[in-house]
Amino acid sequence: MSQLECRDLCLGYDGRTILHNLNFSIDSGDYLCIVGENGSGKSTLMKTILGLQSPISGEIITGDGLHQNEIGYLPQQTVVQRDFPATVREIVLSGCQARCGLRPFYSKEEKKLADENIEKMGIANLGKRCYRELSGGQQQRVLLARALCATKKMLLLDEPVSGLDPKVTAEMYQLIEGLNKDGITVIMISHDIGAALSYADKILHIGQNVFFGTKKEYLESEVGKGFGMNGGRE
Repeated sequence: MSQLECRDLCLGYDGRTILHNLNFSIDSGDYLCIVGENGSGKSTLMKTILGLQSPISGEIITGDGLHQNEIGYLPQQTVVQRDFPATVREIVLSGCQARCGLRPFYSKEEKKLADENIEKMGIANLGKRCYRELSGGQQQRVLLARALCATKKMLLLDEPVSGLDPKVTAEMYQLIEGLNKDGITVIMISHDIGAALSYADKILHIGQNVFFGTKKEYLESEVGKGFGMNGGRE
């Protein structure tokens, strides 16, 4: 059974439909990149998968043991969020909130999980630092560690390298690739089509034309060719 499936999904906001009859499915361990023109509905789709927004029609089905509250999410940051006055460890720990239920404190196991993910993201030396004092790349590592506290199964990443310099961008992509190789399903929105073709094994292109399939199929499709594709990493 697919880990996540969208059936005849129609999405929109403010009474306006922006995506019609979208159908696709992904399996555990897939690396899906969502591409397309600005305003095509990429972030709206991600919010709908997370249950933060309701579809106009259609349905999203989780399977293979995945529950909606077990999906980790790294959103695009606002200016206010970048200036959040909390420590790195506090922010990473907040990723465990869904595990707490009605319990008003973090357990020993949750604190250990947060510390493990801080270590995994290479930011153990920043645990007591204030988040607002960090560089953009360090903040993204913090948010990725936070997302990992919510899941061992699926990560949704909305433009995870936006605003980062080339070196830090490459490091972030390598971190994400490593998590995928460890078995975590990755769904990533990206404007960087070169990176999408380098790392993803499946592509969902949404907009005036819709395509879903493998990277190879996308490169050979009219949608892919029309979007200026000329290859990626094998």
